[in-house]
Amino acid sequence: MSATNPPSRTPNVWLRLLAFPAIASILVAFLASGESNRTQSVVAVATAPKPMSDNDVMTSAEGEQVADGKTVEVTMSEMLALAEKALAATIANLDDYTTRMIKQEQDRNGVLQPASEAFIKIATRHPGGQPGAPLKVYMRFDSPEDVQGREVIWVENQNDGKLLVREAGTIGAMMTVPLPPDGFLAMRGQRYPISEIGLTRLLEKLISRGDVDRDDPNVRVFKTEGHPFDGRSLTHLRIERSKPSGREGDFSLAELILDRERNLVVSFRSFDWPDAKTGERTLIESYEYHDLKLNVGLTDRDFDPSNPEYTFSESAASR
Repeated sequence: MSATNPPSRTPNVWLRLLAFPAIASILVAFLASGESNRTQSVVAVATAPKPMSDNDVMTSAEGEQVADGKTVEVTMSEMLALAEKALAATIANLDDYTTRMIKQEQDRNGVLQPASEAFIKIATRHPGGQPGAPLKVYMRFDSPEDVQGREVIWVENQNDGKLLVREAGTIGAMMTVPLPPDGFLAMRGQRYPISEIGLTRLLEKLISRGDVDRDDPNVRVFKTEGHPFDGRSLTHLRIERSKPSGREGDFSLAELILDRERNLVVSFRSFDWPDAKTGERTLIESYEYHDLKLNVGLTDRDFDPSNPEYTFSESAASR
């Protein structure tokens, strides 16, 4: 009776040899994307407008209709009333959406990162107007070039709370890597974790910040109707501070664009205090939500790495 040869371990060896470069390429790509601004100048997507002068502001009686393009001063309470109405409508009516987000921000170390553009699918935490559902996010990065093609899926309370990341490139595409959303790699070059993404959270943070400034005499708010954005005529709001607040997230000037018909803030940006030498105000953060499509009927398939429309490796689905 002939002896039985033990099964060959060669395939496992080759799998490991292939896996290590794939993992390394993903880690290197994450590190590189967070460091790209350190070797080249970063151009801000927006420059700070000059502070509003009295000559720029139109006076109007309460309730008087103001023509598009004309700016009036309003109270912080008036602005917050618009935001609170928008938040209530968003929670009641917005189940999911797709959008093209253009983002640029300083990371947690105060370093301005390159602008990025991503196609995003989001299922909100409040489908049917009932809060408590998990937030679901799919992202496909289209720019900058060093992250083009990267895909990310994050479903709250799934996959041990981790992001699933499929890096672009031949080697990176071989594996899907799970990352803690608030861990070192996922937060590299980021200001906020992915759990803070989306239209609802943007409104919540605006209201929270604005409520502290409700009665601050050093804060002024200006409103301009008829502001063009994505082919629509929307409401532009500007917040200006005359003195630093000393609080976290402080800014000298902020702008937001409100779609009052759909009750959504579609753009927000803020700027730091003027540089002592140049007088320029550095961009702190900027978020623009373009091509918004609301309540499109996203399903679990849209947040499944095995979706054939995505380029995640099949191994991610079995994790």
